[in-house]
Amino acid sequence: MLLLSSCKQSQKYNSPKPLNVNQTLQDLYLQDLKECKQYVLQLSSTSDHDSLEHYYSAARNSFKRIEPLLSFQDLNNYNFLNAPNILKVEEEDLTDIKINEPHSFQTLEELIFTDQLDIKSIHITSNIIASRLELLSKNTDLSHYQPYHILWIVRKQIVRTATTGVTGFDSPVLESSLQDAVIALAKTEQILSLYSSNFKENELKESWKHHFQKAYLSLQSTDFNNFNRYQFITDHIDPMLKLWKATTKDWDVHFPLELALKNDASSLFSKETLSINYFSNTTNRSIENSQIELGKRLFHDTNLSTGGAVSCSTCHIEKLAFTDGKVKPNGLTRNSPTLTYSAYQQGFFYDKRSGSLEGQIVSVINNTNEFHSDLENFTKTIETDSSYVNQFTASYQQPINQQSVRRAIADYVRSLNEWDSKWDKNINGELDNLTASEINGFNLFNGKAKCATCHFAPVFNGTVPPDYIDTEMEHLGVPEIAVISNGRIDPDLGRFDVFKTENRKHFFKTPTIRNIELTAPYMHNGVYQTLEEVVDFYNRGGGYGIGIIDQEYQTLPTEPLNLSQEEMDDIINFMKTLTDARFID
Repeated sequence: MLLLSSCKQSQKYNSPKPLNVNQTLQDLYLQDLKECKQYVLQLSSTSDHDSLEHYYSAARNSFKRIEPLLSFQDLNNYNFLNAPNILKVEEEDLTDIKINEPHSFQTLEELIFTDQLDIKSIHITSNIIASRLELLSKNTDLSHYQPYHILWIVRKQIVRTATTGVTGFDSPVLESSLQDAVIALAKTEQILSLYSSNFKENELKESWKHHFQKAYLSLQSTDFNNFNRYQFITDHIDPMLKLWKATTKDWDVHFPLELALKNDASSLFSKETLSINYFSNTTNRSIENSQIELGKRLFHDTNLSTGGAVSCSTCHIEKLAFTDGKVKPNGLTRNSPTLTYSAYQQGFFYDKRSGSLEGQIVSVINNTNEFHSDLENFTKTIETDSSYVNQFTASYQQPINQQSVRRAIADYVRSLNEWDSKWDKNINGELDNLTASEINGFNLFNGKAKCATCHFAPVFNGTVPPDYIDTEMEHLGVPEIAVISNGRIDPDLGRFDVFKTENRKHFFKTPTIRNIELTAPYMHNGVYQTLEEVVDFYNRGGGYGIGIIDQEYQTLPTEPLNLSQEEMDDIINFMKTLTDARFID
């Protein structure tokens, strides 16, 4: 009944435009907030298990109705209410470290849908959520919204649905993702319908209605484990993104800025989907070929190291997707990660100690086991070469200095994103040669295997869509040596070494799995030589599954995934489709 009633919200395209459509939007939003708060308050006043489950489900559905607007209007509160049931750690610097217990809908889900109820914690969390919802109700003003705000809201929910919404990302116990997606998309359709008078082309307006209805039917057609996410993206998400782009033209919308998703993006998997400028904190700047060539030259130049024997390419070899094939580079303590698609991150190195590619480059230059130099001497060496001087002048219209040197290398690294793998070409309709195993692997990756709750499409790294403001870190329980029982945690403390925050021990950034076929060995310590070993580790339940039970802050579920051998093979086959064409002979 909840799904059907949600879809009824979509039947509003032909209603006349209200005198103040923004006020109508705000009234509907406040009504949804009020309903959500009322259900949450019911949770805080009952101890009966059946009643708790009933009111939680009702509150959860209401929360999904407010999701499209809340996540746009107040992202911080949305992230608080939708947070995973793990400690939230914010580390600005050594004097500003915040550690907060989660009090979210995911927290309630794990507290309620269990055999051992903690009534006190349920009531505390419910009251905190209700207070947040009340605060939101009192501090909402949508009067300033313009048509581009509405279109951003619509696109954001479409992308969220494909990248986290159907993966179990925020429903770890119930796996109610498909029902959630119907409810949130129905509210998105209702929001769009309020502004239907903006459409000049009636056919475009009807196309939206048609595609929303088809998406609902697809989401309601099966269960979580059997849902065909590949087909959902190709049949519904990408067509909606194309409709969205057409609507921006139809409405004659001019965006004041560009977010992480480019304003002209028309598919989920494309070089034109994500803005490199957004991730590099620049605006309206394109990277020219001359700049890439200059950065590439610097990247491969061993003369810039103190000993004259090391360059960036020493540890990042192009044919290995810019890794080195070693467990750990000589003199270093962690495996060399791929540089491909590394531009799409918020934080660099495995422990995120650098906030930018430029900052990472400076650290590498300073490292005594790498360039054993400093940026000043590094720059002076370049200045002695007249050909470099000419290249910098031509490429950046400025002389060689510390800023331009690190920018040139960073710009080269930012260019290492091809988006032309077998996967990309198939999902964009350029090829039609994915096998049933590869498609099933993607569906497992995003469903039963729960890989996509940490490796998010389209980059398949830890940068969380659709806002891309944070790259997540995880404590997987990676062992010191490859074993299947009696494991011992690897001694590398990861993020802890940056700020000495106790519950950040053994936390590491989630890297991309694009080009993973070429980047063995795996994990921050190179402990696994094959993808088969990696998938087996996850299937057993990560560190918990191999006997590492003394690490309370592990972020993987404690239970095994129970994947069959065929399913594990399918996941590996899917991951191998993510190899860029440049690396295929």
